[in-house]
Amino acid sequence: MLVDGGIGFDPTDASSRARQAEEDGYAGVWCPETGHDAFLPLALAAQHTEQLELGTGIAVAFARNPMTMAMAANDVQLYSRGRFLLGLGSQIKPHIEKRFSMPWSHPAPRMREYISAMRAIWSCWNEGTKLDFRGDFYTHRLMTPFFDPGPNPYGPPKVLLAAVGPLMTEVAGEVADGLLVHGFTTERYVREVSLPAFERGLARSGRSRADVQVSYPAMVVTGDDEAAMESAAQAVRGQIAFYGSTPAYLPVLALHGWEALHGDLNRLSKQGKWAEMAELIDDDVLEAFAVVAEPDEVPGKLMARFGDTVDRISFYAPYQLSRERLRQLVAGFPAAT
Repeated sequence: MLVDGGIGFDPTDASSRARQAEEDGYAGVWCPETGHDAFLPLALAAQHTEQLELGTGIAVAFARNPMTMAMAANDVQLYSRGRFLLGLGSQIKPHIEKRFSMPWSHPAPRMREYISAMRAIWSCWNEGTKLDFRGDFYTHRLMTPFFDPGPNPYGPPKVLLAAVGPLMTEVAGEVADGLLVHGFTTERYVREVSLPAFERGLARSGRSRADVQVSYPAMVVTGDDEAAMESAAQAVRGQIAFYGSTPAYLPVLALHGWEALHGDLNRLSKQGKWAEMAELIDDDVLEAFAVVAEPDEVPGKLMARFGDTVDRISFYAPYQLSRERLRQLVAGFPAAT
């Protein structure tokens, strides 16, 4: 099991956070795209680390076209000397249309074509093939020497696709190098929905599970005493409530028979009643989505849940955990082979 960390939300701190992660034994770090760009902090981190893998967690695909995404990813792959992981996600329709002013349609087929278009672009740059990609959503047919960066000595980056629904998860298995499981996912959903869909995609691509990676940001509730545990639990309840209010994530709740919970959370979210939403997340829901344990028990419980299904894991803790505590959690996992 590879254990990953995160750079966090402050891009000015990227280099020191990445250097610390490498010192603390993490295999990689993921940089989110929320209030800041996901690529620039990783370019900084690349200059201050030697072995740490560096991933976008996630970059919003449909906010860009395949050419701009392929160029940014190619550059960070070069800066990092082959350590870059391009984590992509679709985001949801309101954000794509209303925040980014970009088109939204048929997300799974569009994503399949998007990744295929990037691979055609990288093939043009690395192998000298003629750029002649023609699809239903994207067309790339022009590449002159002035705009061709030439072969990347480290090749193209690996592409990991974030997915919740089975159609997008199948796309990950079909055209990506790995699957980024959403944090709002239970063990049961991973086993009964995500992995079977991923395997269907892999079968279409002629690959096996050994050819790809599955990464999972695991929600964790832990603390050094009862008060810290309660504070952590409340923070995680709020995060579960936030995701549970989103229609795109309803299938996860529906698998457990919690459709009514989604309706209540969605209604309250429209009223801005975030505190009330968290109160609806009872212990059964909390423990389905998160490992709730004392610090020394967390690695074992995560391995019991996901050790046979996930290749990389990170800690999704929407509250403060000290660096020393995180180092202890990382050390508690068996070494990756």
